[in-house]
Amino acid sequence: MALDSMQEIFDAADAGGREFWEVVLDTDMEERSVTAEASMEKMRIAWRAMLEAVDTYRGDRLSASGLVGGDGKKMRNYAAEMNTLSGPYLAAVIASALCTGESNACMRRIVAAPTAGASGVLPAVLIPLYHRGDIDEDAAVRGLYVAAGIGAVVGSRACISGASGGCQAEIGTASAMAAGTLTALRGGSCQQIGHAVAMALKNLLGLVCDPVAGLVEVPCVKRNVVGAVNAVSCADMALAGVESRVPVDQVIDCMGAVGRKMSEEFRETALGGLADSPFGREVKERMKNQV
Repeated sequence: MALDSMQEIFDAADAGGREFWEVVLDTDMEERSVTAEASMEKMRIAWRAMLEAVDTYRGDRLSASGLVGGDGKKMRNYAAEMNTLSGPYLAAVIASALCTGESNACMRRIVAAPTAGASGVLPAVLIPLYHRGDIDEDAAVRGLYVAAGIGAVVGSRACISGASGGCQAEIGTASAMAAGTLTALRGGSCQQIGHAVAMALKNLLGLVCDPVAGLVEVPCVKRNVVGAVNAVSCADMALAGVESRVPVDQVIDCMGAVGRKMSEEFRETALGGLADSPFGREVKERMKNQV
């Protein structure tokens, strides 16, 4: 089956007595003509690359523009004081999102999930769970299949590119992937996964892509934090029994429609929004003079 409908995944899971992640695994095996072991090994490599991006981050590097670098370290130090408003898990989520987003801006190795600009969202919600022993590597890999299935459906029905659909397509999709993954890892049903995905997307619907000077730095890195925290809240709501009134596939379709109607200035062109602020224009001019 093609991964172009959340409902089709739900139906396939129900019909075969399988979990969401298993349907995605079976689809990958069929489409790429690989064994389950080969598919899972490739996913394991992606998981370990996510871990490496966070665990080897030191906060001593700046991006080429000088706009990004060191904030992940600041958040880690603040979280270590155990006096955050958000609590230990969310503080670690915020720090991990910043670390990965900065790693991308500083040209370190990251995993596009679904894009480089949104690479910090999914690892941010998973790695703190792994570090505190709530999930092991096998569970993390199963979670990545859930995320991959969600991302594939969004990519098929709407878009995952900021140039095509604005930041709602990048951070929004990443947040939906993370929300669904967390829900699955906590034992949520397929329907609850769908509600988490729908709520996460709805919360970021219409988010524009307006990178300062065209760089994936400002406001991109901190938006990874927003996407990750949004995912946690939506997963908890879904697990509590809160439902999206709009079916998940319809929410995805709506996101695609919003992206198509979005003005060109707000779709990764660096012509509008924050990029067109006095600060944004100043940075753009400075970067032009450095070339």
